[in-house]
Amino acid sequence: MSSALVPTMSGVSTPVSSSSTLAASLSEPSSPKARKEIFDNQNSISPHTIPGTTVTGPVAYTIEALAAQYSSSVVVFDLAEQAGFGSHVSQWTEGSDVKVIRTQTRAGAGLGLAGRLSEGTSEDGARATKGTITAFTTPEGLAQMIPVLSAIPAPSTSARLVIQVAAVTPTPTLELTPTLAPAARALASLGSDFTVLISSTAQEAADFAAISYSLSGHVIHVFDHAGATRETGKSTFPEVISSISTLAELPNFSHFTYTGSSDAEVALVLLNGPLAALARLLANYAPGLGVISVRALSPWSPEALRRALPESVKKVHVVEEVPNGSGAGPLFGDVLTSELSGVSVRGHRIPSKRSEVFHNSVNAFAEFVAEVTSVPSGLTQGAKYKSLAFLSTPASASLAHLPQVTAHTFLTQGGPIAARLLSSYDAFASSQGAVISRLVLTPSNDEHLSKAPVLSIASLEQQVDCLTIVDPTLLASHDTFDLVKNGAPVLVLASGGAPEVASRLPRAAIESINARNIRVYTFDVDKAAAEIGTRDSDSSLLQTALAHLVILRIYLGATATPAAVQTLSARIYGEVVAGVSNVTACDAAWAGLAGVEIPSLEPLAEDAAPPKKLTSFNFNALSLDDPAYDGRPTPVVPTLGSWAEAAKRLIFREAFSPAAPTLTEDAHVTDPALRPDLTEERFLVTCTVNKRLTPLTYDRNVFHLEFDTAGTGLKYAIGEALGVHGWNDETEVLEFCEWYGADPKSVITLPVPGYSSQTHSRTVFHALQQQIDLFGRPPKSFYGALADHAENRDEAMALRFIAAPEGSATFKKLSEGDTVTFADVLRQFPSARPSLSELATIIGDIKPRHYSIASAQSAVGDRVDLLVVTVDWVTPSGSPRYGQCTRYLAGLKAGQKVTVSIKPSVMKLPPDDMQPIIMAGLGTGAAPFRAFIQHRALLVSQGKPAGPLIYYFGSRHRSQEYLYGEELEAYIADGVITHAGLAFSRDTKKKVYIQHKMREDSEMLGKMLAGPDKGVFYLCGPTWPVPDVYAALIDSLVQFGGKTQEEAAQYLEDLKEEERYVLEVY
Repeated sequence: MSSALVPTMSGVSTPVSSSSTLAASLSEPSSPKARKEIFDNQNSISPHTIPGTTVTGPVAYTIEALAAQYSSSVVVFDLAEQAGFGSHVSQWTEGSDVKVIRTQTRAGAGLGLAGRLSEGTSEDGARATKGTITAFTTPEGLAQMIPVLSAIPAPSTSARLVIQVAAVTPTPTLELTPTLAPAARALASLGSDFTVLISSTAQEAADFAAISYSLSGHVIHVFDHAGATRETGKSTFPEVISSISTLAELPNFSHFTYTGSSDAEVALVLLNGPLAALARLLANYAPGLGVISVRALSPWSPEALRRALPESVKKVHVVEEVPNGSGAGPLFGDVLTSELSGVSVRGHRIPSKRSEVFHNSVNAFAEFVAEVTSVPSGLTQGAKYKSLAFLSTPASASLAHLPQVTAHTFLTQGGPIAARLLSSYDAFASSQGAVISRLVLTPSNDEHLSKAPVLSIASLEQQVDCLTIVDPTLLASHDTFDLVKNGAPVLVLASGGAPEVASRLPRAAIESINARNIRVYTFDVDKAAAEIGTRDSDSSLLQTALAHLVILRIYLGATATPAAVQTLSARIYGEVVAGVSNVTACDAAWAGLAGVEIPSLEPLAEDAAPPKKLTSFNFNALSLDDPAYDGRPTPVVPTLGSWAEAAKRLIFREAFSPAAPTLTEDAHVTDPALRPDLTEERFLVTCTVNKRLTPLTYDRNVFHLEFDTAGTGLKYAIGEALGVHGWNDETEVLEFCEWYGADPKSVITLPVPGYSSQTHSRTVFHALQQQIDLFGRPPKSFYGALADHAENRDEAMALRFIAAPEGSATFKKLSEGDTVTFADVLRQFPSARPSLSELATIIGDIKPRHYSIASAQSAVGDRVDLLVVTVDWVTPSGSPRYGQCTRYLAGLKAGQKVTVSIKPSVMKLPPDDMQPIIMAGLGTGAAPFRAFIQHRALLVSQGKPAGPLIYYFGSRHRSQEYLYGEELEAYIADGVITHAGLAFSRDTKKKVYIQHKMREDSEMLGKMLAGPDKGVFYLCGPTWPVPDVYAALIDSLVQFGGKTQEEAAQYLEDLKEEERYVLEVY
C-alpha cells in the first residue's frame, strides 16, 4: 500500500474541513502582535486582565487569577496541586498581602479553614480573616472535609469561604476521570450557609468562579478540570460584581438549563458536570429526550426547576454519580420534593466504576439513557466536527508547542470555526511519558458542539481525523494507529525519509494500516529547517512553523495547492516565517512531505512467535514531572562530583541506565555502557592490522587498517563509511589537567544525549580524552561564552571583540591561520577559568570522523578495512598540528578496541551487476573502489556474470603511493578490472593526472555512459580535479555520444538524478 501525495481528511465537505472555510477564518492578515503571539506560548491571563477581554489560555488560570485578586488567603491542598491546579497563584500574589498556604489533605482537612474563619484575637488571625479565604481542592479532598463543613462559622462581611473544587479523580487503574462521585456525600451534607455551583464548560467555569467572589456567603464551585478548564480555547475573562450578595440578584442567571425537545415527555436531571455535558449532546440528536442540568445545587430552587421543565414532561430520571451503588446522592431528594405536578420521579445511582465507563464512551452512556428512558439515541446521525491529534514526548522538545501553534490558526481569528485544544498525559507511555493533544474544530454556529468540552466531543468518537506523531519512537511500542479513523492521514515527523519510517513500523501497526486504509506521510522537519535556515532564524521556531504548514496542507486535503498554502501562511505569519521568507518556508514544507510506502506482510510461520502486542495510551496524568510542565524537559547539565556518583550508577542500574531498545531477535542491541554519550548505534571492534603503505622516507603516511567485527553485530554495505570515535592524545590531556589544576581522577557527571534526565559518570581524564572536544577548533560562540568567565577586563573585551561581527578578521586568522584549539584559547586567556562542568557545556563533544570503507563484507566476512592518511601541518608560528582522529588511528596497536558506527553514503553499487562501473580515485579516494573491486571479483569467482570495471587511479609516485598496487595488478591480470588508467603525476616531466587518462579513453567512456548499458561513473577524492574530470566527460559525450555541449551538460545533470554520476569529494 502506498500513500499518494494528495493528503485527504475524510468528509471534506463538512463545514470544518473545506479550504474555503479555513480561508474565511483567516480572511484578514494577522497583525504583527498576533504573529508574535503564534510562538509566544506565555499565558496572557493574570489578576490584572481586564474583565470582558477575550483570552485563549486555560480557564483554570482564570480561576487562579480571580482567587489571587479577591482573596485574603489562598489555601492550596496537595491534591489540587497534584492535579495541576494552584501552581500559579503563588507567583501572582508575590509581594502582595495575599497569603498562600500549602497543606496536605487528610481526615478533617477543613479544620484549618474553620480555625482561620473563627479566629479574631491575634493580629495574624485578624489579617487572615479580613476578607475571603479561598481553598483549592478536588472531589476527594472535599470528601475529607465532611466532618468539618458543618462546623464552619456562618459567613460575615469580614470572613467567608470559597472552595474551588477541580473535578479530577484517579481511578484504581491510575487513569483520571472527571467524576463527581467522591464529592457526593459532601454535597449532600452541606448546610444552608453554602451556595454550591457546578459548571461543565470552560466559559461556565470562568463565570461561576467570578460569581463565587461576587456573593456574600460561603461558596463551593465544582468544575471539570479533567477537561474543560484545561482546554486552550477562547473565553471571556469574567467580571466580579460586588453590588450583589445572592444568586437571586444576578441578572440572567439560571439555576437550571434545559436542553432537548420542547415537547419531550422524558427528561434526565443531572448535576451540571461532564456527564450532563454528554447527556446534552445526546439530547441534541435524540428527539423526545430532555436534559435538565443543575448549575446551582444550593440554595435549591423548586420554582426554577418547575419553570425549566417543559409541561410535556411526564417522567423524570434523576441520574447521580455516587462512590458506590448504595450511597446517597445530593440531588434525588431535592427533585422529589420540588412538587412536580403530574411527573413521576425515579432515581438512578451510578457507581464510580460504571461512571468511568460512561465518561470514556458516550455510546455506553447512550445505551444506558435509552434503557432507562426508552428514547433511542440519535447519535447515528453524526455530529459535524473534526478532530486533530498530536502525539509527542518530552524528547521532542523543539516541537513541544506545535499543537498550540496549530490551534492558534483558528483561535485568533473570527470565522465559522470554533477551536479548542486539550492535552492529556500518559506518564507510563515511555521512559519520559507521552502527551496526546486533541484539537477539536466545530462550526461556530452550532450552539451545542461549539460549547461542549473537548472530552465530551472526543467521547463521541475516540478516533481522530488526522494524527501527527511528533516523536516517532512511539511507533515501535504503542498502538498509535488505533487513535485514527479508517482512511485518515497520519503524519510522522521523522528523519531518514519514507523508507526509514516504514522500517520502524512493527507488524501490528502495518496490519492496522493496511486493514483500515490509513494513509501515512512523513516530513523530515530537522532536514528542512537546516536547509533553509539562516543565521538569524530560530531553529526550533522554524521547525515548528514548517511542521505547521505541512499540517495545514493535510487539513486542506485535495484542495491544497502551493499557492493556497502560501496564501494561508502569509495571513498567519506575514512575509517572514521564523526568520525565512514565506515563499521559501512554504516551498520547503510542500517539497518535504512524502508518502510512506507500506510493505505487504508475509503470513507468519506456524512455529513463529506471535508479534509483539502494542500498548494503548491512557489518561493518567495532568502533567509530566512538574505542575508547570510546558513540554520542555529540564536540561541536565554536567556536574563535578565524587566517586559516589559512579557507585550509585553501578548499584542502582535500573534508575540510571537508559532503557535498552526492543528489537527483533537477530538485531544488534547496543550496550548502554558503550559510550552512552553517543546517539548513533555503536559497535566495539578490535584492531588486527595497522600497516603503513608508503615508505618511511615518504612525507605522507598512508596506512591500512583492519578491524575484527566478529560477534559485534556490525553490518555494512558497499560504499558506506565507518565513523570512528577517536580519542584525544593521552599526554596532551594530562598536561592540560596539570596546567588547569584539574584532578584527572575526579568524577564528572554528564548528560546522555537523547534522554532528558539520564546522565553518566566518568573520570575527568576519560571525559577529556574520549568525549570533550578539547583539542578541536572553537566556533565564535565559544569566545563569547568564555568572556563571561574572564576576570581580566582586557581579556574579556578581547574575547567579546572576537565573538562580535567586527572581530571576523581576527577570528578567521585564529581559526584558519593559527588553527587554534579550545585548549590554546584557554591558555591565551588565562584569567578565563570556567569550572570543568561549565567547560564541558561550552566546548561540546568530539564528533566522529568518517572514512570510506575499503572492503566488501560479502568478500571479507567479519572484517572492516580502512585506508587513511595522517593529517598534519605546521602553523605559521612553527607549532606542529595533527588531525585528531588520524593521529589516534595511526597509533592503534593490534588488539586495541575502537568504538565505531556506520554512516550511509552516496557511493552505492548499481542495481544491475552488468552495468559498466567507471571509478576514479585519487590517493585515499581509492578506498571505496577497493570494496567495489572485491565485490566484482567475488561475482567472477562464483561464475556469475559481471559488467566491465574501469579503474582510474592517481597519486604522486608509483613507487611510493601506488596504493594496493599488488592487489590491483592481480585483478587486472585476472580480468576483474577490464581497463586501468594509472596517473602518477610526479613520475614524468609533464604532469599526468587522471583526467588525461580519461581523455585517452573518450570513446569508451562516451559509449558506456550514453549507450544502452547505462554505465555509472564515480569520483572519490579531493575537489580540485572535479572541473577537469567533468570537462573530460563532456568531451567524450560530445565526440562519441552524439550530443552537443549543452546536451552533454544536461545529460550529466540527469545522470546525477539517476545516481549514475556520483561524486564524493572533500
